[in-house]
Amino acid sequence: MPDEKTVQMLLEGIRDTLYMTLTSTALAYLLGLPLGILLTLSRKDGLKPNRVIYGILGTVCNTVRSVPFLILLIVLIPFTRALVGRSYGSTATIVPLVICAAPYVARVVEASLNEVDPGVIEAARAMGASNLQIVFRVLLVEGKTSLLAGATITTGILLGYSAMSGTVGGGGLGDIAVRYGYYRWQTDIMVITVVLLIVIFQLIQSFGNGIVKLTDHRKR
Repeated sequence: MPDEKTVQMLLEGIRDTLYMTLTSTALAYLLGLPLGILLTLSRKDGLKPNRVIYGILGTVCNTVRSVPFLILLIVLIPFTRALVGRSYGSTATIVPLVICAAPYVARVVEASLNEVDPGVIEAARAMGASNLQIVFRVLLVEGKTSLLAGATITTGILLGYSAMSGTVGGGGLGDIAVRYGYYRWQTDIMVITVVLLIVIFQLIQSFGNGIVKLTDHRKR
């Protein structure tokens, strides 16, 4: 059984992991949701087609998404240090997590909004709704189930990335696993951190799936 000091360390690791994961998810959606809406509006069959804007935004999203997170984490160290004053720890890790996740969120949002029935959009247009009204009263409302499902997946991915950041002192359970499980060969702590990460992931997935079911009226 882990001693009191180890238990305290693991509890702090859980706290830091949840802090990194949930905060970065919220900030990623703060940036990615508007970006995804712009992609949806400017695509060829969108409400406001614009090949230039769609091409630029799409290229930026694809470029950032193509860089492995661990490499992005290292490349962004100077930017992270300039922004938060340090390049290690849970708060510093949120910076690369958000930059990595925002383009992914944008594509998830774009895919979700594109699932909305075009007939509903045309009906809103026929009633004189503006593009802004269609976005907020039709697209986001009709696509909320898919958007929530995407948010659940995104949160799970960021949980894994937060653990990966432990290789460069990112904090949380990943950092504990690397410091004790890898460098000190304490297999018991490594196993415990892996189990805790699995449990947290399952809780996030179950909670997200529950919310999705509550908002999905198609099967009722």
